Amino acid sequence: MKKLFIVFLLILVAAGAFAALIYGRVRQPYRAYAGAEQFVDIPQGAGSRTIGQRLVDAGIVHDLLTFRAALWLTGEGRHLKAGEYRFDRPMTPPEVIDKIARGDVYVIHITFREGLTMFEMAQLFESHGLGQAAAFLEAARDPTPIREIDRDAKTLEGYLFPETYAVPRRADAHQLVRQMVEQFRHAFTSELRTAAADRNLTPHQAVTLASIVEKETGRADERPIVAAVYTNRLRIGMALQCDPTVIYALELAGRYTGNLHKDDLAMDSPYNTYRYPGLPPGPIASPGRASLDAAVHPAAADSLYFVSRNDGSHVFARTLDEHNRNVQKFQVQYFRDLRAAEAGRAHNPRP
Repeated sequence: MKKLFIVFLLILVAAGAFAALIYGRVRQPYRAYAGAEQFVDIPQGAGSRTIGQRLVDAGIVHDLLTFRAALWLTGEGRHLKAGEYRFDRPMTPPEVIDKIARGDVYVIHITFREGLTMFEMAQLFESHGLGQAAAFLEAARDPTPIREIDRDAKTLEGYLFPETYAVPRRADAHQLVRQMVEQFRHAFTSELRTAAADRNLTPHQAVTLASIVEKETGRADERPIVAAVYTNRLRIGMALQCDPTVIYALELAGRYTGNLHKDDLAMDSPYNTYRYPGLPPGPIASPGRASLDAAVHPAAADSLYFVSRNDGSHVFARTLDEHNRNVQKFQVQYFRDLRAAEAGRAHNPRP
């Protein structure tokens, strides 16, 4: 009987020591990976054993038993979420479990600003290490996601809404593009579509006009006036003569060098609004909310012309004579004075 008691006591001591070891590991920060960071991908539907083994294999948790003990102590076994997780410091098993239970997945934030073309967006997608630009363009050239709103769309140009998106490290271009289109659908509300229809604009025409407004000015106070200029021109059958549409045509042809030349205005392209009347075949960039609103709610202005003041703003005119005077003042004379000032500084350098 005494021997049985001793054996039982030894078992209790051993069990206590083992429990103390496991408990110590549960409370101890651990890291066994060599690099500065380690990524662990947890697939959808993975059980706790699979998750634990992945963490052990990645050097995040000491062993499976320690992970299961921590899981029991935290009570988070049913709350672990799928996704890719980034670890860059030693962590206790409960900290690891809390991170996964919160769904603190690793994402990359990518910002597509207003006025970008789908080609520029594709390059941005690639520059963030999310995938190949060609994959983004392949997804952007399929107009299916926007068909419900715009049956005339040939691509998703104009419908990839400019916004900041949180995407996983191994982003799926098609999934991101669909997300961007969904954001556009939220921005281009039923009220805006109704306002477009009231002005006899199809959604395709409204978004095309909005993209032109977006490219012409970055000032919120000017967008409705710029929209009015082009709306007035369309109403009287006057050519839009919009430089950004010509630039887009040059970009499509791979001929844009960063500067627009007078000869470019004769380019034979349906996007050349100097040669072809009316709106171009489709959007030339992605408009933001303000430009979408301005396109269907233009200012009550009778302006037909505008020219840059060279400070980000524009001066508007109703008649060609008035416009020519503005061009003389803000373009011809302005740059003449600028060259004269530069020449003066060159001849009279500061001591």
